[in-house]
Amino acid sequence: MLVLCQGLQGNHGTHWAHIFNVQCFPTMTTTLSPRRKTLVSSICMALTAATIGALSAPAVAADEQQSNWMIRLRGTFLNMDNKSDPVGGVGASDRISVNNKWIPELDVTYFIVPNIAAELVLTIPQKQDVRLDGAKIGTFSHLPPSLLLQYHFIPNGTFRPYVGAGVNVTRIWNADIAGNSLGLDRWSVGPALQVGMDYKVTKNWFLNVDVKKIWISSNVYANGTGQKVSNVQLNPWLFSAGVGYRF
Repeated sequence: MLVLCQGLQGNHGTHWAHIFNVQCFPTMTTTLSPRRKTLVSSICMALTAATIGALSAPAVAADEQQSNWMIRLRGTFLNMDNKSDPVGGVGASDRISVNNKWIPELDVTYFIVPNIAAELVLTIPQKQDVRLDGAKIGTFSHLPPSLLLQYHFIPNGTFRPYVGAGVNVTRIWNADIAGNSLGLDRWSVGPALQVGMDYKVTKNWFLNVDVKKIWISSNVYANGTGQKVSNVQLNPWLFSAGVGYRF
C-alpha cells in the first residue's frame, strides 16, 4: 500500500492522483510536517485499500458458493379431492371420503447444478378417518414420501421460484374400516407435481411457500373374500409454508 502511495510522486503521479483525487507532489510532501505526512500517507493507503476492495468485490461475491444441500421445514395442509366409485357398483359416486388435516413436512433438497435439484419430501406417519356419506366408519395409517426433480428459475436471486415433477409412493397400513370388514391396498404409486418459491432472508435462511398435487388412490375391498367394493382417489393438494436453510 505504501509503495502505491509513494508511486503518486513518480512518473504515474498524475494518473493515480486523478483516480484518488489526491494531489501528492514532491513540493507538498517536503513542506508538510512529519505528523501531516503520516496523515496523508494514511489517507492514501485507505483510499487505495477501498479501491482495491471495490474492484475485487465482484470476484469475492462470485467465490461465495453455497452448499448443494438445503432443508425445509413446513406446515402443510392436506386437502383431499375425495373421488370414489359407487359402493358395490350401485348408487351414487363420491360417497367415501377421507378427512383433510394439517401435517408437518420435512424436505431434503440436493442441488445437482444451480438450476436443477432433487427433493425428497418427508413427513411422520399419519392417521386419518374414513367416512361414508359424512359419517366416520373407520381409520387407516399411511406414510406418503415423494421424490421430485426441480427446476429453479433464478437460483441466485432474492426471489427463487421453482417447479417440480416426480413420483409419490404411499404406504398404507392399519386399515380398520366398518368393524374391520373392509380393507385398503397396501401401496399407492402415482405422479407428483409442484410449484413454489424461496425468499432469501439471509445468506443461509429462506422463507418458503409451496403447492403440490399428488395422485394417491386405493381399492376398498371386503376382508375375507377380497371382493372389490369401491375405488377411492384421494389425489390431495398440499398447501405449504415454512422456512429453509441452505448449508
